[in-house]
Amino acid sequence: MTDSPPWVCLLQQVRFQWAGQAAAGHGPSLISVDQLSLAAGASLFVGGPSGSGKSTLLGLLSGILQPSQGEVWVAGLNLARASAAQRDSLRADQLGVVFQQFNLLPYLSVFDNVLLPTRFSSRRLEQSQAQFGSPRAQAEHLLASLGLESMLWARKANQISIGQQQRVAVCRALMGRPQLVIADEPTSSLDEDNRQAFLELLLRAQREQGAALVMVSHDSRMASAFEQVLFLGGRH
Repeated sequence: MTDSPPWVCLLQQVRFQWAGQAAAGHGPSLISVDQLSLAAGASLFVGGPSGSGKSTLLGLLSGILQPSQGEVWVAGLNLARASAAQRDSLRADQLGVVFQQFNLLPYLSVFDNVLLPTRFSSRRLEQSQAQFGSPRAQAEHLLASLGLESMLWARKANQISIGQQQRVAVCRALMGRPQLVIADEPTSSLDEDNRQAFLELLLRAQREQGAALVMVSHDSRMASAFEQVLFLGGRH
């Protein structure tokens, strides 16, 4: 592998089985991906019915799970061979996550929630400083670009609406320019109009920051907004 590959994510001949199945050498693969690559600034929609392995794929990309076979590369690191410490560093330095329940810290302000990645990763702190001059400047830029007015920034995370919390979660995920952003069912609690508006904001912010985006959803209607599409477990 080169020092600067043309992709952020690369999966090759990946199979995943739970430990009991893999040890016994039988049973269907929960995940089976022959080849998948995703470049910087590109977006991937992952769909499929419940139990098809969507969350498992996110676990593989984040290094929480390791494949039974094959290779999973993210930001130049082979997660199938990396140590636990290397995978921890990757998550802190190169991975932004938009959780289904947002996972904001309720006792921190909106602004402090957004700044968190730069406080836990020196690499993301340096990226913020290099691009914007300071993490505060990047946080202000992201919050404004996602339509969160400055009057909200000092409020605690549990004092703003669900839709606003969702946008804060996106800002936090993009802080410090991670190479990969993962979004796990981020629109499940929104109605159709708000879902479409949020999706447009997410894709615009992700492209502006140059991150690769992998979004999981059971709602296949959103797939057309993405550059690449992967359906697991057959299309339903």
